[in-house]
Amino acid sequence: MESWTGNELRERFLSYFESKGHKRLPSASLVPHNDPTLLLTGAGMVPFKPFFLGLETPQYRRVTTCQRCLRTADIDNVGVTARHGTFFEMLGNFSFGDYFKKEAIEFAWEFVTKHLKFPVERLWITIYEDDDEAFDLWHKCIGIPKDRIVRLGRKDNFWEIGVGPCGPCSELHYDRGDAYACSSDCKPGCDCERFLEFWNLVFIQYHQDEAGNLTRLDQTGIDTGMGLDRVATILQGVENIFEIDLMRALIDEVAQLAGCKYKEDPKKDVSLRVITDHMRGAVFLAHDGVVPSNEGRGYVFRRLLRRAVRHGRLLGIVEPFTAQLAEKVVQLMGVGYPEICGSLEYIQEVLEQEEDRFSAALVQGGNLLDEIVQKTKAQNQKMIVGADAFRLYDTYGFPVELTAEIAKESGLELDFTGFREEMEQQRQRARAAQHKSKGYLGDTEESYDNLKDVQCCFKGYESWQREAKIVALLKEGGMVDRVSSSDKSVEIVLDQTPFYAESGGQVADIGTVTSSQGQAQVIDVTRPKEGLIVHRVEILQGEFSVGDVVCAAIDDTRRLATARNHTATHLLHQALKDVLGDHVAQSGSQVTPEGLRFDFTHLKGLSKDELNRVERQVNEHILANLPVVTDEMEIGQALEQGAVHLFDEKYGERVRVVQVGDYSKELCGGTHVQQTGQIGLCKIVSEGAISAGIRRIEAVTGLEALDMVQEQTALLGGLGEKLNVGIAGVMERVDKLLEELGQKEKTIGKLEAELAGNQVERLLSQVKRLDGVSVLVAEAQNADARVLREMGDELLARLESGVVLLGSRRDGKALFLGMASKEAVKLGVNAGAMIKEAAKAAGGGGGGRADMAQAGGKDPEKLELALAAGERVLREQLEK
Repeated sequence: MESWTGNELRERFLSYFESKGHKRLPSASLVPHNDPTLLLTGAGMVPFKPFFLGLETPQYRRVTTCQRCLRTADIDNVGVTARHGTFFEMLGNFSFGDYFKKEAIEFAWEFVTKHLKFPVERLWITIYEDDDEAFDLWHKCIGIPKDRIVRLGRKDNFWEIGVGPCGPCSELHYDRGDAYACSSDCKPGCDCERFLEFWNLVFIQYHQDEAGNLTRLDQTGIDTGMGLDRVATILQGVENIFEIDLMRALIDEVAQLAGCKYKEDPKKDVSLRVITDHMRGAVFLAHDGVVPSNEGRGYVFRRLLRRAVRHGRLLGIVEPFTAQLAEKVVQLMGVGYPEICGSLEYIQEVLEQEEDRFSAALVQGGNLLDEIVQKTKAQNQKMIVGADAFRLYDTYGFPVELTAEIAKESGLELDFTGFREEMEQQRQRARAAQHKSKGYLGDTEESYDNLKDVQCCFKGYESWQREAKIVALLKEGGMVDRVSSSDKSVEIVLDQTPFYAESGGQVADIGTVTSSQGQAQVIDVTRPKEGLIVHRVEILQGEFSVGDVVCAAIDDTRRLATARNHTATHLLHQALKDVLGDHVAQSGSQVTPEGLRFDFTHLKGLSKDELNRVERQVNEHILANLPVVTDEMEIGQALEQGAVHLFDEKYGERVRVVQVGDYSKELCGGTHVQQTGQIGLCKIVSEGAISAGIRRIEAVTGLEALDMVQEQTALLGGLGEKLNVGIAGVMERVDKLLEELGQKEKTIGKLEAELAGNQVERLLSQVKRLDGVSVLVAEAQNADARVLREMGDELLARLESGVVLLGSRRDGKALFLGMASKEAVKLGVNAGAMIKEAAKAAGGGGGGRADMAQAGGKDPEKLELALAAGERVLREQLEK
């Protein structure tokens, strides 16, 4: 058996299958490109799922890849066992309607025995319990003895994803010997470390329906997965996956940072392995455009990185270290994934920001967690309550799993059920607050259960005015047959409507509903459940009854303004990707008639040049007057065409695709202009951060953009008149004035420093002795906080040993400074407590350290009383 490096194994596997007619393809992203149902790529077959589902036609019938993968199901075992990791590489060969079981088994056996040169007597096979075909192929064709072929049940050897293609599996296991066994008669399927499963062959041969019935497929397929880390463990003769060359070098790097050695302390070894595994995953998540957050993929990222940082602290690493380790990961993995080499700087920036945030939270949150642990133990409880865990999560960003892990180290469990209840209550409060602010009658689907048989069809894409029939009326949440102008809180349900209900970030239409008997103003439209559209109205005159035929008409001016902004968000999304990179992804939006708000993933603020380039690119595509085409199709077809979608959005089997020329294509149910020229102009108003790794751009279009340009031009023109220059000369004139102002401020600063120096001499004459300590309590004339601090430093230096308490009246406020020498602090003086009491007497607050503190007060007229209060505290401290 040869000893290959991890890079050699990867290359030889791919080369072998190329020689068997397979097309070598690069690894896909950890973010599934065309699958909103998956959080992350967790298997080699994920990029080819559309082929197995029949949604797309593969370009190649035989494919081989080395796919980077990430799973967190076994995260608690990472570092503890020999084989568990979150990030791993999956070598695979795939057949889409080409070869099947016989060839897949023959390929696997040839590679394992002829190329890897695994001893035949060490190899065991598992098959699905009913798969006699696989048994015969392994036994009769390959020659595996019957007693080394183990039949296992559906849990272990059958691949399925619910409704859709599925099939039995056959796994190859390597017998590591009696030293790893739990008993003498151990076989594959046991949980011990003896039999290492390293290659899984999936035979996709059935279609499973909703009832679980299996139907043989006309076109079968092969999906295999060989764990590179596990095979390298066998080839390199090491005990576990963390000791292969692609990981051991990283473990040694971590150990060097921690000042320890691997395999000297079992407890430290766990931390070394956790950091090694999690850093590999974090690096590739950052490369693939994921940013740490409290939702979805971002939460997985945050959990991995924060868990790594905490284990770094357990090892005694107090300085930031993740960016340094990222460089090592890229060095080790760059051979197999050369694309990450160009992302190193960006990856390091992502990791540094998150590590800084968590380091700060770890101090405060860690102290709180310590208190919670002690409180729980003091109450003789064995479980940390969910409310406490939620407070750590909500306030300090502690992943609940990390809280549970730390609690376990103290012999405590965590109430996950209570935590989830707290999370749900927060969501309900947020929803209730949103609905209350909008004046909704009901804030849940259950509020409209009495309308379960009522349907309303949206016709607003085709027309802005529609004849419709009233199919239901609600007054104060209850169903009625008739409403009139005297009624309040009225909702109308029509059989069809042109009114767009708020969804996808786009606000609802407003307009009117009129009949021969009445007129109503539509002030909001909601979709409380699928198929139901509810119009909240104010009845202006007359009455309405169930069954009335009405004319429903939206405010077309408002709709068009909203459509301008919605189409502009699509242009903006693509422009941001073009200017900043493909890591940009939409994380939220709001579209109103007045403007648009677009939230997106990006680490740092956009430069002025970047903003200008984004804005220019959007407007270039507006001027190109591109056609905006909408089409409805199966979701698989839309994804195959590359339509952009949001992971957190729920899509049905059929989706609406909005395409702007050849520039943008997104899944979207909103309303849009017909040509981009209708947008007129898009003007960015602001750009800023709203949370870690999430930026927000606000912009206006159409007449709103024109109004903004005119206002800014008028403002600039007025400023030019006041400065007696034209618009073109405003900047030069302002720069000159600022320069002059700066010079004057320097002059003022010098004069204040001279005055402060003169005051120091005067104040020194007021020094007195209290219990053998030199003390100065006095008012400094018109000193700001900076000058007060400089005076305090000078005075304490002149005293050599003692206490200084100064107060000053400045800009209608009282300012205080307290300072104490080391000798005074040893005698019990605490400047923070002294200043706190002084500021309180002047209507303020503040504090600080024992040797230095500053504070402010709202009432400068009470300065003398405040200084006296501070001196009183000082006397009490010295008398103790």
